[in-house]
Amino acid sequence: MNIQPISVSELNKYIKNKFADDEMLANVFVKGEISNFKHHYTGHMYFTLKDGNSLIKCIMFKTYTGNLKFTPKDGLGVMILGSVSVFERDGVYQIYCKAMQEDGIGNLYKSYEELKEKLEKEGLFSQSNKKKIPYMPKRVGVLTSKTGSVIQDIINVSTRRNPNINLKLLPVPVQGEGAGIKIAEAIEIMNKKELVDVLIIARGGGSLEDLWPFNEEIVARAIYESKIPIISAVGHETDFSISDFVADLRAPTPSAAAELAVPNIVELHNRIIGYENRFKLSLKKKTELMRLRYEKCMMRNVFKDPIQKINEQYIRLDILLKSIDTNMNVKLNNRKSQAMNVISKLDALSPLKTLTRGYSIVQKNNEIIKSINDLEIDDKIDIRFIDGQKKAKVLK
Repeated sequence: MNIQPISVSELNKYIKNKFADDEMLANVFVKGEISNFKHHYTGHMYFTLKDGNSLIKCIMFKTYTGNLKFTPKDGLGVMILGSVSVFERDGVYQIYCKAMQEDGIGNLYKSYEELKEKLEKEGLFSQSNKKKIPYMPKRVGVLTSKTGSVIQDIINVSTRRNPNINLKLLPVPVQGEGAGIKIAEAIEIMNKKELVDVLIIARGGGSLEDLWPFNEEIVARAIYESKIPIISAVGHETDFSISDFVADLRAPTPSAAAELAVPNIVELHNRIIGYENRFKLSLKKKTELMRLRYEKCMMRNVFKDPIQKINEQYIRLDILLKSIDTNMNVKLNNRKSQAMNVISKLDALSPLKTLTRGYSIVQKNNEIIKSINDLEIDDKIDIRFIDGQKKAKVLK
């Protein structure tokens, strides 16, 4: 029996026709939880619809997305109306969605939101608790799977930015049961042994289930209690895990985490060269400015003829001395005139002046006698004349 083989394209086309002939598959109404959601720049939406036991790929073209009254996202429970068909090129079947409405939040997403709200109230997300990422770390730790593109991307980016960087990889499971405990233990080991200066926790993109170890409370608290600054790079740029909120810094991708942790030596060298050139230019300008100030100072007369300044001060001193001498003589003459006036007045009032006119002064016991009642018979008195003094006795 000679059976001729058919091509893959023919087989996929045959299967697609079988799907098209099935009336049930042409109009299905399915409910499930959205996972691995992607909103393409063309406007089409790609995602997976799943329940506890199975999943199916879905696509909703831009023609129908405009009718949505909500924004689809991972973990959201939805009900979908559409048809099931085969994509011939890849040989996969998927639901082509025409309409979609919310059907509540999936269990995982609900747990995620509850834990996020709890930890946020406790202050684990507070910016005041964030540690500063060191600018020039000597040792960079990485917690991720030892296989896969994540560690390779981190190694490539880090060594390209700094060939001498010391990377320390501590392999951990990044998905599956028990992965969260292993990640928390690895963070504790890194801290206890003080192995690194900064720590990167990373894994590639995936569904909410794939990223779930990084949404566990044990991992969040291990990150919060870490003394080593931690950069979280979990999933793609649009993925946000609990570890992203608790970590000291969030990176959109593992490669971006390596860029944040490891400084670019070439850029740093160029910056140092730039600083050096700026300092040289500043020093040159400063030197030129000081030279101009020096020349300006030296052009002053005090530096051209320093003796002239001294001579000017001598002249000024002579003028001051002459002024002082003149003022002293004027004041002295004024004082002499005032003294002569006072002496003349005192002389005019002096009792001795009266004696020149023929009068005399009678004294008894050195006291001037003004009345005869002050004298008695036989009192001895002194009579003072202009040219001397005589003693006398009262007879009657």
